[in-house]
Amino acid sequence: MTHRYRISWMIALGAISLATGAARAMPLCAQEFAPPDPSSIDADVVRRVISVLAHDDMRGRRAFTEDAERAAAFLADEFAAAGLDRLPRLEGFLQRFAVYSLQTESSRVVVDGEALAEDKVFVRASGQSLSWSTGDAPVVVVGPGDSPQEKVFPLLQGGGSALILMHPQHQGTFTNLARFFGAPSRSLEVGGGDALVLALVDASENSSYEVEVSARVSEEPLMNVVGMIPGRRTDEFVLFSAHYDHIGIRPAVAGDSIANGANDDASGTTAVVALARYFAQRGTPERTLLFAAFTAEEGGGYGSRHFSTQLDPDQIVAMFNIEMIGKPAVEGPNTAWITGFERSDFGALLQEAVAGTEYSFYADPYVNQNLFYRSDNATLARLGVPAHSISTTPIDVDRDYHQVSDHVETLDLAHLTNTIRAIAMGAERIVTGDATPTRVDPATVN
Repeated sequence: MTHRYRISWMIALGAISLATGAARAMPLCAQEFAPPDPSSIDADVVRRVISVLAHDDMRGRRAFTEDAERAAAFLADEFAAAGLDRLPRLEGFLQRFAVYSLQTESSRVVVDGEALAEDKVFVRASGQSLSWSTGDAPVVVVGPGDSPQEKVFPLLQGGGSALILMHPQHQGTFTNLARFFGAPSRSLEVGGGDALVLALVDASENSSYEVEVSARVSEEPLMNVVGMIPGRRTDEFVLFSAHYDHIGIRPAVAGDSIANGANDDASGTTAVVALARYFAQRGTPERTLLFAAFTAEEGGGYGSRHFSTQLDPDQIVAMFNIEMIGKPAVEGPNTAWITGFERSDFGALLQEAVAGTEYSFYADPYVNQNLFYRSDNATLARLGVPAHSISTTPIDVDRDYHQVSDHVETLDLAHLTNTIRAIAMGAERIVTGDATPTRVDPATVN
């Protein structure tokens, strides 16, 4: 997903070292960092954690529901049990914030002097009120011979505010967009998102227009789950992340209506918990380690977007975003692929770290799926962080993706555990400060 939003720096991560005393005072002589032993990552812990996250009791962990809150509470307990520290200014491991929800209440759209009927207009608001007249907003015309997918869909993914004039020949597509426009629009700040007005009318880019919209604003609470292991370097951070939300309740298939999200992304979240336990047991690392389970990846990436406003991206050395690692890759067992491989040398460093072992990493083979932009890593990559997703699932043929069939029983838990061990091994030299990935060029990330 592509998101454009304003960044407001609130906490420099360099300040973390000044505040960690509130969580756990660092000894004058920090504990030695024990030698790596990825085999110590416990398969029983992996099975237990993913089984809880993907259980029917979690009801698919959809963001903005009590189901996601239960999952967050469980993960907070897991972070505490792992021995993580809380981040400064947090009372525990829950990073609470709000998203503003806007629901259109009334709209009036006039094109070339003609007021359009209500059933010919859809509005996606960005604030309590919207008032446009000719020249105030870009006009996108979808003519009879144009592709609505090419012209409209990029705007739906955060391509900016616009007045979209769609020819009546595209009535079917217009009707299909009702679900998107009918749902409340959400933003991390009122007026901070894009406003879209879609009108079914035969018009041109030179048409005159007037738009008046009013919307109801409400706040919806969300929470990330975050923790840390303070390192000797207090201004260099390695981030391990995954999203814990999924898509919740769906139309029933064979009596099953819960999209459990075992692979997507209870598998990645389980990896974050397992890695937190693994590194915490080893003592004090060279670089400070951050662990984050993000909310609302499936519904707009709000968890990672909020998280990114709380820290200085220049201090994030690398982001290991873990996404759908419960099924073996097409390249065979003990292999995993990395999105955006060419954007930094992150992937090459992981390849070097596991050279000569049973594990291997390689470039994302599904470039046509645009996966680099379809997870939380993209938010940090837009800020220059070497932020990449690690996955193993054959996404082009996976029959369980976003289906009610995404159960623990469809996964290979031995493979899942081995992939977590491979990530631990691949991250070792970055954690110890012996390797540093090159930065992503933000200008290349749309």
